[in-house]
Amino acid sequence: MELHQLRYFVAVADQGSFTKAAAKCDVAQPSLSQQVIKLEKELRHPLFERLGRTIRLTDAGRALYDHAVAVLARVDEIRDRVTAATDPKRGTVTIGAIPTIAPYLMPSLLKSFGKKFPQATLALHENLTDPTTRACLAGEIDVGIIASPSASDLLHSEPLFTESLLLALPPSHPLVKKRKVSLDELEREPFVLMSELHCLGDQIVGFCRQRGYSPVVRCQGVQLLTIQELVAQGHGVSLIPAMAHEMDRGRRCEYRELADPTPTRTIHAIWHKDRYQSPLVKEFIRALRDHAARQGN
Repeated sequence: MELHQLRYFVAVADQGSFTKAAAKCDVAQPSLSQQVIKLEKELRHPLFERLGRTIRLTDAGRALYDHAVAVLARVDEIRDRVTAATDPKRGTVTIGAIPTIAPYLMPSLLKSFGKKFPQATLALHENLTDPTTRACLAGEIDVGIIASPSASDLLHSEPLFTESLLLALPPSHPLVKKRKVSLDELEREPFVLMSELHCLGDQIVGFCRQRGYSPVVRCQGVQLLTIQELVAQGHGVSLIPAMAHEMDRGRRCEYRELADPTPTRTIHAIWHKDRYQSPLVKEFIRALRDHAARQGN
């Protein structure tokens, strides 16, 4: 049983005519008829009732039809998948990004990449660092974007850019009058931080401890928008990534640079070292590098 025989059979059934089926399949009618006859001989049952110019499926033909359509659809799907895997303009890229990066970095990147590759499908999964890393290890995502290097030897970890963490203050806070604030001036200030589930909260606490004190955490949140609103309402101060500051168009908070040493975080792209990368995935990584370079400037 050959695939082209199934295609010819389905075409005859759909067209109700050997002549029309031959034209649709771009093959000579005698060749098409011969292949259908070979298929009938192999199956040991006639597939069509040939009543003059009328063509109708037999019981055997009706039994074969749905299966033949399903097989051909599966073959076409396989061909499409292979094409997508080798065509740099088609296919799917699955990206994982942590919540303190995804809303600020990804929308503009996905928009520009989508314009360049309109036939591509981009799937974004927003999650915490550990789940994003595990998904990358499991092959569930093509590229992960996190705010720390990966500790796994199986993952390639590439620094994209380093961004400053800015001091977020309530608009009425006395330190707003200063152009730069030293970390020592924050020692007695209550902090509003991301919860311990997020790496950003740990990074801020670690930075403070390097300066010799532990911040007093009054409130915790799981979204930077919540942190910014809590700061704006006077519940404490916080350190906010520069990307989030740039997106705060309503300027709910006042932002100041910290005096040296300025706290920073480095954004990394990760992917499995041994996983095959389609041309489209490689194009996305190149676009990510270019986008990140502009973000870091």
